[in-house]
Amino acid sequence: MTTLQEQARALGDPTRHRIFRYIVDADRAVDVAELTEHFGLNHNAVRQHLAKLTAADLLVSGTVPSKGRGRPRLCYRVAPAVEARWGVESPYERLSTLLVEMLRSGEAAEEVGRRAGVRSDPDAAADPIETLVEEMARHGFDPVVTRDGDEVEVTLRSCPFASAAVRDPGTVCGIHLGIARGVADLVGGMVVDELVPHDPRRAGCRLRVHLEARE
Repeated sequence: MTTLQEQARALGDPTRHRIFRYIVDADRAVDVAELTEHFGLNHNAVRQHLAKLTAADLLVSGTVPSKGRGRPRLCYRVAPAVEARWGVESPYERLSTLLVEMLRSGEAAEEVGRRAGVRSDPDAAADPIETLVEEMARHGFDPVVTRDGDEVEVTLRSCPFASAAVRDPGTVCGIHLGIARGVADLVGGMVVDELVPHDPRRAGCRLRVHLEARE
């Protein structure tokens, strides 16, 4: 496990720290080309900084479909486990904010989550499943997609809220089902049919989704 001191050393380089803060503030997956253009650095320099941030468990990498033809793009986002001490809102902090909203409003978990999903800010031109996956990843679920025509399953391979979900799965899972449905409402082109639960200590809950034509 990476120590706080190792993360501090990784962020000690001013350029590396600026790259990290850019990705934090973007609150979405960012690729090398975007960072190269923004910072005016060459691709190799950016990749070296990203490699050190990833090795320090500050960032995680993954692929997203290319816009247009071509291979999937390698993108980077803030690691879900990064502590709030680095100025990053953790998944648990997001959950606590939504729980407070539930208490204040008296609304059901799914409704509060749905409103949070609608408040997200996706790329309107992006693939709807890609957008859903990015939002679930932002909350720390490590999603992976299985497609069968218009039927899609998004398996959540980790649960950052396992201890809370064991105690009250209706609330915790309801909030995140609502978030998924809010994203679907916002971007169109898909319907989130259900969340198939699994033991949160082992993860593996599945969002069942079907695609439909965008209006």
